[in-house]
Amino acid sequence: EIAGLTAVPGKLVNVPRVGESPVAFECKVSDIVRLKGANGKEADAWLTLGEVVAVHIDKAMIKDGVYQTAAARPIVRAGRRGDYFEIKPENMFEMVRPD
Repeated sequence: EIAGLTAVPGKLVNVPRVGESPVAFECKVSDIVRLKGANGKEADAWLTLGEVVAVHIDKAMIKDGVYQTAAARPIVRAGRRGDYFEIKPENMFEMVRPD
């Protein structure tokens, strides 16, 4: 509500997704693992693993059968506490993998 986004009910998971998002995954938790530091001691950090059970993709984001990541303009977290970047189509470049 505060963000002005639409909550859309999940089809297989009882958790809403963001209706305005061009792609959303519904997941079920498969494992939760407590992490350890390099010294072998348990850290106050956890890794949650999940299985994707449903995928919702805006058809406008698919071109020639390929999801157009940059067209969706995703936001990625970077570095410090509040640093984020937006991926834009004009910043895309191609790097061909060697055979």
